[in-house]
Amino acid sequence: MTVLKSIVVCLALANAGYFLWAHGVAASKEAPVAVAPAPITTLKLVGEAPSGATPGPAGAAAAATDVSHPSLLTNVKRCITVGPFRDVAEAAHAASLLRGGGYDPRQRVVDGDVWAGVWVYLPIPASPVATEQLLSKLKAAGIDDALEMPGPADASVISLGLFSEQKRAQVRVGQAQVLGLNPGIADRKRSGNLYWIDIDLKPTDGLLNPSDLQGDSGHISRLEIKACPSAAAPP
Repeated sequence: MTVLKSIVVCLALANAGYFLWAHGVAASKEAPVAVAPAPITTLKLVGEAPSGATPGPAGAAAAATDVSHPSLLTNVKRCITVGPFRDVAEAAHAASLLRGGGYDPRQRVVDGDVWAGVWVYLPIPASPVATEQLLSKLKAAGIDDALEMPGPADASVISLGLFSEQKRAQVRVGQAQVLGLNPGIADRKRSGNLYWIDIDLKPTDGLLNPSDLQGDSGHISRLEIKACPSAAAPP
């Protein structure tokens, strides 16, 4: 009988423990875990970043979509002009090359100083007698086109020739140096017509290389590329 009562008491205690466990009464109390709120990301343009700060990926993405920023507008249609060409033949050759590249060149003529070539010259001696002796020495050495004429600073010089090719100018300089002379070199210009070629570049076109428009004749061409004058640019 005593054994039976002990079994009944054990079962009652077991049922009471299960009841308390099921309803959370017996569960151990633990400190609540704090969950940090997710950070709020604010997109800023590059121009809005503090001075000296390097924008992160989010800032770079925002800047890439800011098409109103002038420095980011690189692919735009523009008009450029190439020149100056000394004559119609040079301009026509360049225009033909541009047409072959898919462009639509427009020729334009303006008045200005035309580059005539590289001028090789000597300072004139102090006396007329020394000048005649120097001219005779030059002609005896094969420089038959030597003559006295006004120089770059409006002072008289002895011209040794005007050359449109750099190699020929250097040859003449070497001839004078063999005679113990030290010739000067200068660009020579003349008044006349300058020929320019205007073309419209599409947004996907890169800038042209002036050397691509020069022929194989060896002539010196001082070409440049710049923006079209406002009157020449199409609307």
